[in-house]
Amino acid sequence: MAASRRSSPVAARVGCHPGTGTGPASAEPGTFTVALLGMPNTGKSTLYNRLTGGQAQIANWPGLTVDLLRGPLPPGPQGQPFQLVDLPGIHDLSGSSEDEAIVQRFLRQTPPDLALVVLNASQVGSQLRLVFQIARLGVPQVVALNMSDEARRFGLRIDAGALEEHLGVPVVPISARRNQGILQLKQRIHRGGSLARPVPEEALEEHLDRLVHRCVETPAQLDKRGTRRVDRVLLHPLVGLVAFLAIVLVMFQLIFSIGSPLQELLGQGFDWIQNHLLTPGLAAVGTPVFLRNFLVDGVWLGVTTVSSFLPIIFLFYLVMAVVEDSGYLPRAAFLMDGFMHWLGLDGRSFVLQVMGFGCNVPSIIGTRVIRDPAQRLLTMMVIPFALCQARLTVFLFMAGVFFPRPWWAPGLVVFGFYLLSFGAAIVTGLIFKHVWRSREAFVLELPPYRQPSLATVMRRAWTEMGNFMVTTRGFIVVGASAIWLLTNLPAGAAQNGHGSLADGIGHLFAPIFTPIGMDPSLTVALFFGFIAKEILLGAMAVIYRTSEAGLGTVLQSAISPAQAISFMAFTLLYTPCLATVAAQLRESRSRVFALRSVLWSLILAWLVALVVFQSGQWLQAH
Repeated sequence: MAASRRSSPVAARVGCHPGTGTGPASAEPGTFTVALLGMPNTGKSTLYNRLTGGQAQIANWPGLTVDLLRGPLPPGPQGQPFQLVDLPGIHDLSGSSEDEAIVQRFLRQTPPDLALVVLNASQVGSQLRLVFQIARLGVPQVVALNMSDEARRFGLRIDAGALEEHLGVPVVPISARRNQGILQLKQRIHRGGSLARPVPEEALEEHLDRLVHRCVETPAQLDKRGTRRVDRVLLHPLVGLVAFLAIVLVMFQLIFSIGSPLQELLGQGFDWIQNHLLTPGLAAVGTPVFLRNFLVDGVWLGVTTVSSFLPIIFLFYLVMAVVEDSGYLPRAAFLMDGFMHWLGLDGRSFVLQVMGFGCNVPSIIGTRVIRDPAQRLLTMMVIPFALCQARLTVFLFMAGVFFPRPWWAPGLVVFGFYLLSFGAAIVTGLIFKHVWRSREAFVLELPPYRQPSLATVMRRAWTEMGNFMVTTRGFIVVGASAIWLLTNLPAGAAQNGHGSLADGIGHLFAPIFTPIGMDPSLTVALFFGFIAKEILLGAMAVIYRTSEAGLGTVLQSAISPAQAISFMAFTLLYTPCLATVAAQLRESRSRVFALRSVLWSLILAWLVALVVFQSGQWLQAH
């Protein structure tokens, strides 16, 4: 029977799916490729980390021209290499979203040796359709019933053996969060999957009903009393909104209160290395003065200033991982859906906006889940106003320098800019919703509340912090080097205190930036911030010729609080970085759209900074 035909790793390697395991995306020739598929909120990312040990590599997949996450699996019994490719979460294979199209192209054009299909055990009845859709493509499968512990807690009883018999594919109950059943799943993957017999579309619903009736014992009412009690508060139109704002405020206060002392300690460590090791070492080997100053006052100061914010970045991703894993983030989307609809968007746009707190680039890529082209463009227009972690480091630093007391003031200032970012998104939505009109319905599935796994959230925070340094190190080194050269050329400009190339750039744009309080030094810093906000503080350290530890004192004597607030407002609202512009261009496939987005952000940033600075000047005068 076709439903019981087995696929072994050895057979697949010699010709079941020609082309699999070759090309630049493969770890090595002959690699057995496993595709990880599943719906959103099935714990797919947690399972990926369990199976690969957290090892991930972003690679462009041949034939698809998209970047996919892949990582090594433990080798097979005979030492065969295995790799796991994480495909975007989808609801089915018949949809029209970009993510669904990517999965369809991957399965058809570069068919894997095995599809590892992740199902939420507590919602298995509504998710089995995906198994039969994959079966029509002729791809062998293994089904992982994730969150089986959660299903049992709700009173569901799933006969995995009976389900495996009726599906014709291996079914393994697991809990990725609790690391239960993972060893059995790895062993099952090594033995290969099965090619299930497809069911005609017209008979699928009836077949699914019979399958669930035979294999799943469902109580009269699922035991979700705790979830319902919490939802009565967090999904209340008024109380829920206040709770959401309170959660965000606590997040920023927590990040600042814990992260700032760690950042200061790390900065002091870098200064000690510079004063006791780097500078004397370069002098001892006879390094020329110009090169020594370039390496110490340019490259080293720029890189270490940015690196000192690693504790804050770690804490930010740690908190965000807790919010996501707890199940609260989809509820925030549900809560804000009515408001977002008024802006021509929906709850998905809000989730992507919140995800933009980490980085705007993946959030823009995430708009692929939105089917309607008009709503997708509008979402891509508002995401760059999300206060990403690169800008967050700037705000935490400057808020601590200019508004240090009382203890809660810095966090409140940062929270104010968080609200300003949403205000900018609201204004943008109201203006451009008439350009891109959408009437697509919004369907959202609310997962139950879960206790976040400490190991999972710690691993994610550590990985994201590492990715931050890996992806930005080129920008940081090149940017810091270029800034030092601009502030020290032509020769003698640094000693004279004026006449450098940076001074020339600052004075050239003075008519535009002086009304918003930007002096030539701040203007040059903003120009480099256009490349990447990650290098902004490093640029300021180089421009003001000081270290991270001394930058605050220098800034306090160089600019006023009104200038600082204006600088922060402009930094928040103008284009986040060149990578964001590149993502907009790639996802929209429109240079006109990308240019419109950049120009609008610059205009809005200048107008808001003008109001902020001039209001500050007026208040100071009166």
